[in-house]
Amino acid sequence: MKYRYLFVPLLFATIAAPSFADVRVNGFASIYGGQTLNSDDSLYGYSDEFDWQNESLFAIQISADVMDGLSATAQVIARGSEDFNAEFEWAYLTYEVSENSQLSAGKMRIPFYRYSDFLDVGYAYRWARPPKSVYNLNFSTYEGLSYLHNSSFSDWDSSLQLIWGSVETEFAAVSDSDSGKLKDTLGINWTLSNGWLTGRVAYFATETTIDVSGSPALSGLLTGLKAYGLNQQYSNIAIEEDDSYFAAVGFGIDYNDILFDAEYTQFEIENSILAKQTQYYVSFGYRMDSITLSATYEGNDDKNSSDQYNQVPRTISGPGGVQIPVAVPGTNPPLYLQDATNLALASQTSKSNSYSFTIRYDFHPSAAFKMEYTHFEDDLSDSDADLVSFGVDLVF
Repeated sequence: MKYRYLFVPLLFATIAAPSFADVRVNGFASIYGGQTLNSDDSLYGYSDEFDWQNESLFAIQISADVMDGLSATAQVIARGSEDFNAEFEWAYLTYEVSENSQLSAGKMRIPFYRYSDFLDVGYAYRWARPPKSVYNLNFSTYEGLSYLHNSSFSDWDSSLQLIWGSVETEFAAVSDSDSGKLKDTLGINWTLSNGWLTGRVAYFATETTIDVSGSPALSGLLTGLKAYGLNQQYSNIAIEEDDSYFAAVGFGIDYNDILFDAEYTQFEIENSILAKQTQYYVSFGYRMDSITLSATYEGNDDKNSSDQYNQVPRTISGPGGVQIPVAVPGTNPPLYLQDATNLALASQTSKSNSYSFTIRYDFHPSAAFKMEYTHFEDDLSDSDADLVSFGVDLVF
């Protein structure tokens, strides 16, 4: 459910009301414009017509300490890509279990990536946007519980987070908008840092269901498999209560103005049409007072395993041992469901790479101007696209 901008005045009315809580209001914003350099090219939501709305956003975060270790946090974001209709991005309660541990409940960020907590706060990182090959899941929050424990040993600081919950939203999976559910999502996120070196590992397991009725071709294929009684093959294509996992490893260096970041992730929904996804990036940067220069390379390689192909037989035995073609009725020559299934699996294959160059200029203690050039190459279609974007990130 989306909470529209009419709720924002209620938040400020709550702030203005008498309360014993210590209420803090913070905000952040990004104002970005961009355009691809060649006609008919598109990349990251931009086209060959200049766009100021695609990646711009405004947000307000409200935190209230209710005393005795209990606090409440809410974040409202208005995104240009959604016509600046405001929604609650976060809404959760936190209880300080001990000096080093806290338990949170509500709607929170899923810590998939190293920069997940700051995903929308452009001021917190040096790029115009986090590397898209890795930061490509089109949902970022869940509803449930989070336990966070901070500790230190020797020269290292440790942050260990455990989560449990669920997600019910729309995914860009098979079509641009598929209703989906992640059930009983369990995850761990562990970060170690010694000041200039940071390492991180994360792993999440869940049960995934995605409604593919928005794709007539895939819906028809699944109907055909059921009609022939090929229930196992149906199960291997449909996305219904399938086990899934997301794994990530990354590290960063910030040493004497030399910057380095890298992340590697894998994501798979087992026994489904969706390909196993592998993504990565490496980024080098150098800070010169108020100016930071960065160069980033990223890539992905998504594909189904070879044993998922040819799983549908071309014929099945009928009465009297007659061989019946497993094909779409009425097609001549016959359109075999084996071929249709193989094409559906192949359509999920993706392989690309890109490189970006970014200039960040911190012209104000709370604001930074960024300009970024990105060259993207699709290795399967042998096509490419160039994008120039620039804008201002600020916090307040």
